[in-house]
Amino acid sequence: MSVQVKKEYVTVRNKSFIEKAEQLKPELLTKVVKPVSIVNVKADQKAIHGWTAEYAAPVSELSERELAKKDSFILDFGDHQVGYLSMDIRPAGSPPDAPLKLKLTIGEMPVEMAEPFESYDGWLAGSWLQEETIFIDVLPAKLELPRRYSFRYVKAEVLETSRKYRVVFENIKCNSVTSADYQAVKPLKYVDPLLQKMDEISVKTLADCMQEVFEDGPKRDRRLWLGDLRLQALANYKTFCTNDLVKRCLYMFAGVPDDNGQVAANLFIKPELIADDIRLFDYSLFFVSTLYDYYEATKDMEALIDLWPIALRQVELALERLDERHIVTDSEEWWSFIDWEEGLNKQAPSQAVLIYALKQAIHLADALNAPEKSMLASCLVDIVEAAKQFLWDEKQQFFISGADRQVSWASQVWMVLADILPKEENAALLNRLLMADKAVGMATPYMYHHYVEALLLSGEREKAIEQMKVYWGGMLEDGADTFWELYDPKNKSFSPYGSHLINSYCHAWSCTPTYLIRKYNL
Repeated sequence: MSVQVKKEYVTVRNKSFIEKAEQLKPELLTKVVKPVSIVNVKADQKAIHGWTAEYAAPVSELSERELAKKDSFILDFGDHQVGYLSMDIRPAGSPPDAPLKLKLTIGEMPVEMAEPFESYDGWLAGSWLQEETIFIDVLPAKLELPRRYSFRYVKAEVLETSRKYRVVFENIKCNSVTSADYQAVKPLKYVDPLLQKMDEISVKTLADCMQEVFEDGPKRDRRLWLGDLRLQALANYKTFCTNDLVKRCLYMFAGVPDDNGQVAANLFIKPELIADDIRLFDYSLFFVSTLYDYYEATKDMEALIDLWPIALRQVELALERLDERHIVTDSEEWWSFIDWEEGLNKQAPSQAVLIYALKQAIHLADALNAPEKSMLASCLVDIVEAAKQFLWDEKQQFFISGADRQVSWASQVWMVLADILPKEENAALLNRLLMADKAVGMATPYMYHHYVEALLLSGEREKAIEQMKVYWGGMLEDGADTFWELYDPKNKSFSPYGSHLINSYCHAWSCTPTYLIRKYNL
């Protein structure tokens, strides 16, 4: 699936908001991390993507190895790192009479050490694949890579030296960076060790995505996406409590809307704050949700007063998409995200997202005593009734979406989260879904988060825990040290981008088990 951008958006820059965001820029915390072992990567049909890393030798042995042309090694840093690599390289034998040509391959998973990046044929830019080819003219040398990388494994290949000398690698390390302070996180002690581990990996995932903004993924795309931000912020309130970083991100989105008042789906941070030319129905509404959650966590009235007009505008624009029945208009272009599931129709889940955000907007309007509250409340009644009348299939006992009356997990889950049916009916709906073999499924941890929370809100606590153990627990069984962007237990090589090599294996929208565990006392 590709993103088709059909419109040129004109950005309106709010200097005051941009300045407030800049004042909230966090200090990055650094830590030196060294590799724990030398490993070999071997084919393993039982392992994720068919490759596994096995211990080969202690790191201390590396300083005793003299590498010649075509020699290589792979280092394991023990767990996921985000930061800057450096190493010392010295010659051995005769004086170096030619440059050293060195190739470094840097990856989050063993498969990135095994499958050549030249084989990549996906639709996202292959420049996201992490590798360096470096010429070093003078040895000994201290090599400091200027780019920030997201990785666990580093493969070094000596492509060229002269026959007269060899090279030795020493003092390889990563200067890791994050704006997350682990000392702020209250440790949890669980009877259930799997939930305990899930919480720890969730916190690690969130921390590695917390840089100068809440990035969606430190490997790719390194951007501030609204859908990811909303979930990261929820996890943050229960862990690091770095609430000023949430505030900074909200002001950034509010600082660069388009000339129609709509916020972008994502932002570039450098060389300056730039709004991307993607607009998504659900993501724009999640500006309301993120502001609502932030206000509930902080009671920051000053920020609410500043940002309310932008939040209100996202609701107004969403309401413009309603037809005469008060149903969100469906269309073929990439107008709403919801999930990466192939063939998913977005109409019904988008209707539910609108209801969900509209209820939050009413709460914010009430806190502000805003005059728009009565208008929003009136719209809510119409939109909820329309969903019940036109999107509920009485015969099937499911919400349907689009002209083909599609039944999907996303539609049912979002209607439960929108809370338009009684709690008991929501629970029954989710239980029927387990028996609906033809329902369009879910593809991402992003959608699975919403499913698990829908179960919890419907009183299905044990099922929620079971689903978390199957899904995020499955990632742990498959070797995750941070949670991944994509995971389909039935198709573990799934990628919407054409190749699992480009997938992100530390991704913001996967960090929510810590939120679910801590909020609902699982």
